[in-house]
Amino acid sequence: MTHDQINPVEAFDMHIAHIGINAADAEEAERTAAIIEALFGLERHETPISVFNDTLVEVMKGCGRGEKGHIGLAVNDVPAAEAYFRSRGLTINEDSRALNPDGSTKLVYFNEDIAGFAVHLSCS
Repeated sequence: MTHDQINPVEAFDMHIAHIGINAADAEEAERTAAIIEALFGLERHETPISVFNDTLVEVMKGCGRGEKGHIGLAVNDVPAAEAYFRSRGLTINEDSRALNPDGSTKLVYFNEDIAGFAVHLSCS
């Protein structure tokens, strides 16, 4: 099967892990997360760089990638998914690669944005 025939959703169990929204600062991130919590019932929890609503939305505290935010794609095989997307013309931002303790890739961004959103792959 060629890469043109592969459906990445099926091949890598690819799904949207979360959507990242860039806020100007910590205060705006907290206000945005509070609105998301009120509208969707997604409980907030804070990290040093963001406020998550459950695991679906991450509101960045002024430090997010992409002009508008990011889209996190979870896959079951990061190296195979990277190879697939490289074959389709995307390039990997090696400086963004975060590793798990065993040396496998936890998260890596593409160099290309989509409509102002950075995109990353992560292990599911």
